[in-house]
Amino acid sequence: MRRRRFRLPLLAAGTLLAPFLAVALPAVSAHAATATASFAKDQDWGTGYGGSYTITNGSATAINGWTLEFDLPAGNSVSSLWNAVYSVAASHVTVKNPSWQPDIAAGASYNFGFNIAYSGAYTPLANCKLNGKPCDGSGGGSDTSAPTAPGGLTGALSGSNGAALSWSASTDNVGVAGYDVMEGATKRATVTGTSATVTGLAAGTHSFTVVAFDAAGNRSAPAGPVSVTVPTPLVDTQPPTAPGTPTVTGTTSSSVSLTWGAATDNVGVTAYDVYNGSAVAATVTGTSATVAGLAADTSYGFTVKARDAAGNTSPASAAVTARTQTGGGGGSALKIGYFTQWSIYARGYSVKQLETSGSAAKLTTLNYAFANIDPTSKQCFITNKAAGTDSDPNAGDGAGDAWADFGKGWDAGTSVAGTTDTWDQPLAGNFNQLKQLKAKHPNLKIQISIGGWSYSKWFSDAASTDASRKALVSSCIDMYIKGNLPVIDGRGGAGSAAGIFDGIDLDWEWPNSDGHLGNIFKPADKANYTLLAQEFRRQLDALGATTGKHYTLSAFLPADPAKISAGIDIPGLFGAFDFATIQGYDYHGAWETTTNQQSAISLPAGDPSPANQRFSSEIAINAYVAGGAPKSKLTLGIPFYGRGWTGVPRGTTNGLFQTSTGPAPGTYEAGYEDYHKLKDMATSGGYTVYRDPVAGFAYIYNGSVLYTYDDPTEIARKTAWIKAQGLAGAMVWSFDGDTSSGELMAAVDAGLR
Repeated sequence: MRRRRFRLPLLAAGTLLAPFLAVALPAVSAHAATATASFAKDQDWGTGYGGSYTITNGSATAINGWTLEFDLPAGNSVSSLWNAVYSVAASHVTVKNPSWQPDIAAGASYNFGFNIAYSGAYTPLANCKLNGKPCDGSGGGSDTSAPTAPGGLTGALSGSNGAALSWSASTDNVGVAGYDVMEGATKRATVTGTSATVTGLAAGTHSFTVVAFDAAGNRSAPAGPVSVTVPTPLVDTQPPTAPGTPTVTGTTSSSVSLTWGAATDNVGVTAYDVYNGSAVAATVTGTSATVAGLAADTSYGFTVKARDAAGNTSPASAAVTARTQTGGGGGSALKIGYFTQWSIYARGYSVKQLETSGSAAKLTTLNYAFANIDPTSKQCFITNKAAGTDSDPNAGDGAGDAWADFGKGWDAGTSVAGTTDTWDQPLAGNFNQLKQLKAKHPNLKIQISIGGWSYSKWFSDAASTDASRKALVSSCIDMYIKGNLPVIDGRGGAGSAAGIFDGIDLDWEWPNSDGHLGNIFKPADKANYTLLAQEFRRQLDALGATTGKHYTLSAFLPADPAKISAGIDIPGLFGAFDFATIQGYDYHGAWETTTNQQSAISLPAGDPSPANQRFSSEIAINAYVAGGAPKSKLTLGIPFYGRGWTGVPRGTTNGLFQTSTGPAPGTYEAGYEDYHKLKDMATSGGYTVYRDPVAGFAYIYNGSVLYTYDDPTEIARKTAWIKAQGLAGAMVWSFDGDTSSGELMAAVDAGLR
């Protein structure tokens, strides 16, 4: 089954962030043997425009570090710039290579984009220079003087496997652009300052040198060498002793609280895993825990194991049995919804509309989609770079929209609090609007969702080792839970987003299975996903021990039984999760030529799909329950959009199970349409609504176009089924597909009461 949640590429409209521009290389000219930079202008909305420069290295050697300068016409200003770093002095703009890509290979090109605000008539940028020479490659002389060698290179061990290096600055006739840290012939780091830390070193002695370079590519003599020795780590093979027998200190209808005697270890105990049967139900650093998400009036058996820093695990403690109290069935139903970062653009759906539609008051949890994983560091990061098209295997590499997240200013009429953002406040954008929403709804939990269809490419690598898992988890917690945002265009900074996010939602699509074109997946993903989830649980609980708060961990999981079997260790994962949503849609769509349902409760009669491509919510939920997932932690996804086909003959089924000529027309994507538009089509667009009340799905058809979708009638049917199954609740994707009055969210709320 294909999994696709549409991510609209960033659009340039008004003062919106312009897209990453793919600019054709210029024709070969008389200056082709040098570096050139060409300007391209994108949309112009009268008070600003989007533009870009493409730097083309026409020489035979790589450019190592570059500086591009230009002058702004009167009344012009840079409102944002991405894929590079920049500074502005009066009307003069200086743009330098980003630290993560200092080089441009011979014959290669590099593009950075920007938005320019202006008043009056459009006037072109002026006096473009690249590395001190005209951008067209003509004239300008040549800088052949190399910087002086850096001085005073020192090195010291950093942590268990790193080297901390520092040196004194070089000088240059024009200016030093940066420094390369070399280990032999291997470049270990490129920095603009006079210090660097190299991590991930193997045991042994490592010799480093440092070379300065200028904007023209001239390189200094090396400083050093200096040696740093990484000790061989001591191998600890002794496990801790077994913890004391757990004691039950309290119960509710959905939780059991336990305490136990401490274990001992030759080095030190770092954590305790609480087992509910064979599954890890909680991980803590102290000697007490509360296991939540349990069914009412049910007996459970618990044991505890201790772990040390080397990963040695103790024998299990003696078991204790506890029974939850009657009533409640795990408390009130979960009502979870995704707010998409990009909904503020073409769809015009803001956080305020969650409030004005009444949807916010009906939620227990809001997931903000999506955070990305850096392709180099394999850690959480935020930047300004538009995602590519769905056919691009590298579409999500390095992409992000910091401007939407915390840069965009909202005025009093469009903000949740009815106040206007000021130019100097550190937090604006969607994040600040979510902060205002929480002030109105203090019981609302907000999670940052990591991955999604376009941003899951690097999950496999990030989860592959203990070190990479720890680094990813630590970076995500630091950035989103602790709120330490990077400073981008004057917004952000340490603690600027603190208190907004209450937890993390993992949206890895998919472990050990294909997803977006170009995604990395391998057999080790199944075990590594469990280890990654457990690492998130450990670090979140460790933070909670210092703040007195429980941070939630959830996931979005596949519905296809083949994908479940390939990549989902059900007992291992659910021990770490507070809850998990099972995909309840995209069962079929226009990537197939035969029309079918996209979100049926059960398999409809007459489904012509091959046996391994027959999907329903019932099939998916049963697969998880049979694998050991507790129903009290399962939520089912509900779509606020439809999937459609065109060129569909009526046949004997009013278009269902018929061949098509392709995807149906869609506003944002062929074969995809938001519910509020489908509602208009069903009521006044010449379509007829058809339902299968047994299988539980609806579709509209006009003799040629067929769309399958959920409306309030089907949501009532689906939420009744969720309650009858004893599931934890429902999740919706996504709010921007609902009507302005939030009628689908109201149907979810009413059905789960």
